Amino acid sequence: MSRRLWTAVGGALLALSLAACSGEGAGGSADRSKEKPSDLTIGVSMPTQTSERWIADGKSVKEKLEQKGYKVDLQYAGDDIPTQSQQVDQMITRGADVLIIAAIDGTALSSQLQTAANAKIPVIAYDRLIRDSPNVDFYVSFDNYKVGVAQATALLVGLGLQNKDGSKGTEAGPFNIELFAGSLDDNNAHFFFNGAMDTLKPFLDAGSLVVKSRQTRIEQVAILRWQQETAQKRMEDLLTSSYNDKSRVDGVLSPYDGLSRGIITALQNAGYGTGANKMPVVTGQDAEIASVKLINDGIQSSTIFKDTRLLAEQAVIAAEAFLTGKSAEPNDTKTYNNGVKVVPSYLLPVQTVYKDDIKPALIDSGYWTAEEVSTGRAKS
Repeated sequence: MSRRLWTAVGGALLALSLAACSGEGAGGSADRSKEKPSDLTIGVSMPTQTSERWIADGKSVKEKLEQKGYKVDLQYAGDDIPTQSQQVDQMITRGADVLIIAAIDGTALSSQLQTAANAKIPVIAYDRLIRDSPNVDFYVSFDNYKVGVAQATALLVGLGLQNKDGSKGTEAGPFNIELFAGSLDDNNAHFFFNGAMDTLKPFLDAGSLVVKSRQTRIEQVAILRWQQETAQKRMEDLLTSSYNDKSRVDGVLSPYDGLSRGIITALQNAGYGTGANKMPVVTGQDAEIASVKLINDGIQSSTIFKDTRLLAEQAVIAAEAFLTGKSAEPNDTKTYNNGVKVVPSYLLPVQTVYKDDIKPALIDSGYWTAEEVSTGRAKS
């Protein structure tokens, strides 16, 4: 058995007894600069393959690491917390030198991270912050509060209350809107929602926006595991309970394209998008190809583009820094407190994509092809 494997196994066996020794995080002394990349393994844990976004993330991270010669242990957890915990345990036992983890539940991996810390394995939280553990060495993500701001702004622009340049729009309202949020166990969902609500609050206070269901707290509007079917069911329930008086929904704040498609299905089944009953303004996130087609077809209003290729690149840069005994370089050291410490972070910018932005932002950049946008299907 290799020295790395012995170290990892020892860390796993001693995790409980050494818990008090773990406060410094995992990456301090993991200098492997004298080892060849082909002798090093990066464990990459992704939450699910039900979202094309996470498939793209896993593929990008794996390809970029392999291009540099590293071995990659990429695992998808099927949105099942015990499965992800077991997969991370196995990565440690098999001697991973760095872990890159997009957590399903940001609070569910403390014991695994403790074992990683004991084995001196640096941990990089990928897009979803891992909470309640001192053993998170770095966080790569997008500016998630600004994602929420951008989504709310896109809703305002779609309704005509505001122009793209931030100036006052030509419409005054009042408009009926409904709110959706992501899974409560995903730290990002709270940042998205807070950014959106801070942006919408002046319009809600002025009465130009009205949440007819009165469901405005994140606990009321959150969708567990970001499931499309759950979002569709909630939208159906809202239409039945709050819009049975022939009033109409004018806009829906949706934080993710998968939820948006469920919401749109419920609206279409209720007759929206036919004749004079136009489709409400529906926002989104992740520029998933099925939703990009809906935007191109005038059905979904917008999405927030987060270029996962750049995110994967930052994860690789951070991993290489740790492998050479250095610290990854953050551009944010204040925002992301995981409940135990502020995790040094590298945050990337985001871009709002309306129909007119599809070609310059997504096609010209090579993220999607014109054919993929036309068909709504990604090439394998």
